[in-house]
Amino acid sequence: MQISEFQSHIENVYGEKDRERGIAMSVAWLAEEVGELAQAIRKGTHDQRVHEFGDVIAWVFSLANQVGVDVEQALDRYVTNPP
Repeated sequence: MQISEFQSHIENVYGEKDRERGIAMSVAWLAEEVGELAQAIRKGTHDQRVHEFGDVIAWVFSLANQVGVDVEQALDRYVTNPP
C-alpha cells in the first residue's frame, strides 16, 4: 500500500470519529500510544512492538488528516534533503 492510500484509508475509516474527538484529544491518544510503544520496546514482545508501531502510525496519519497535512509531502524532505 502506498502512503497516500494509507492516509486515505485512515480518513475513510476514522476521519469523522477522530474529527468529532478533536485535535487535542487525538494528540492525547497519540501521546498515550507513544508511551505504549516505548513500553513495548523496553519490555514487550516483537508482536507487541508491531502492534504499537501500527497504533502510533495510524494516529499520526489521523492527525495529519485533521490538520490538512499530506504525509507524503511531510516525508519528502527525508528523501530529497535529509536533516
